[in-house]
Amino acid sequence: MNRDMLSRRLSRNGYEVSIAVDGQQGADMALSERPDLILMDLSLPVIDGWEATRRIRANDATRKIPVIALTAHAMAGDREKAMEAGCDDYDTKPVEITRLLAKIAALLATRAA
Repeated sequence: MNRDMLSRRLSRNGYEVSIAVDGQQGADMALSERPDLILMDLSLPVIDGWEATRRIRANDATRKIPVIALTAHAMAGDREKAMEAGCDDYDTKPVEITRLLAKIAALLATRAA
């Protein structure tokens, strides 16, 4: 439900959205689709978001795609752990869309520069 709602809100703000249902599919889609940015849920089946991000960063073809970690389980040290895994930014659920849109815009502007 959260994924669908966030997808609709991003689409209404002009973003094209592709959705992976697990971490392995996410890492595979990063390689096949080469998105401009990835929103990475950290609690994913098959492989978690931490590992999916590490795999994205380990591949020359995908290592420069910005990744924003999203998590509902914000524990002490999770932000640092996400950054160590290769995420460029971190946000918590429930998503505050204005804040997330600002983070997306900033990372896309940095990538375009």
